[in-house]
Amino acid sequence: MASNLVKAGHEVTVWNRTAGKDVEGARSATSPADAARGAEVIWLCVSDTKAVESILFGPQGVHESLTDGQIILDSSTIAPSATRRFAERVAAKGVQYVDAPVTGSKIAAEAGTLIFIVGGDEAPIERLKPLFAATGKKIFRMGETGKGEAAKLAMNLQIALIYEGFAEALTLATKLGVDAETLLPLIEASMVRSGVVEYKAPFVLKRDFSANFPLRLMLKDIRLALEAAKEARVKLPGLETVEEIYDMAAEDGHEDLDYAATLTLLEKWAGVEVKGASAA
Repeated sequence: MASNLVKAGHEVTVWNRTAGKDVEGARSATSPADAARGAEVIWLCVSDTKAVESILFGPQGVHESLTDGQIILDSSTIAPSATRRFAERVAAKGVQYVDAPVTGSKIAAEAGTLIFIVGGDEAPIERLKPLFAATGKKIFRMGETGKGEAAKLAMNLQIALIYEGFAEALTLATKLGVDAETLLPLIEASMVRSGVVEYKAPFVLKRDFSANFPLRLMLKDIRLALEAAKEARVKLPGLETVEEIYDMAAEDGHEDLDYAATLTLLEKWAGVEVKGASAA
């Protein structure tokens, strides 16, 4: 994302919790406070709520350099309630807060074709549109601050459930003697077809579970959705079951593989292996 901003001609300063992750054409900062100093927009994209809070309000955090008129743009997927809390804290310094988690794989990030799911006021979002244009292909407005995060959790909830259904279907079909490559055209021609299946099926058939979206991050999002549901007094029994499966897959050592690797847990229980001809 930072590389695409540089390519689009924006002046970019970067800071990463992991040393050495510099971006060609961008200045490397020594701390979040250094990165934020004098910036028009402070853009975060990190793994979880704790990381966002540390970067914003921890030692040498962004808060030390905040000035009136700046915008914080957070593309991390975190708790909606935390987003609203962070927005209230920085508003005291005249800083506007926009949550814009993304959907799209690592490939989409590199290609600049991400989709932004946005919560926040109209004025700062208008100012951010050139940055969205440099890094993504579409913006969906969800409402006030925090609602971008809420929509992202609702969407990832559905992705997790759809993929689990697909993985279970492949496992059962294989156990009953129906080849996965024979089943797939039927799925794609029927009402159960989905973008999740279309995207993941080629990787599954090749048994390529290298991470486009790591299992540990999907598990984190599942837990965030369950926490948000608990706060809202909403029961999500399907997602609770899927959380257990992801948790067991992580314990099996698959947390850094793609979330599609949850299939291997089902295979182990069934005593089968799902694969296409290219993986034979």
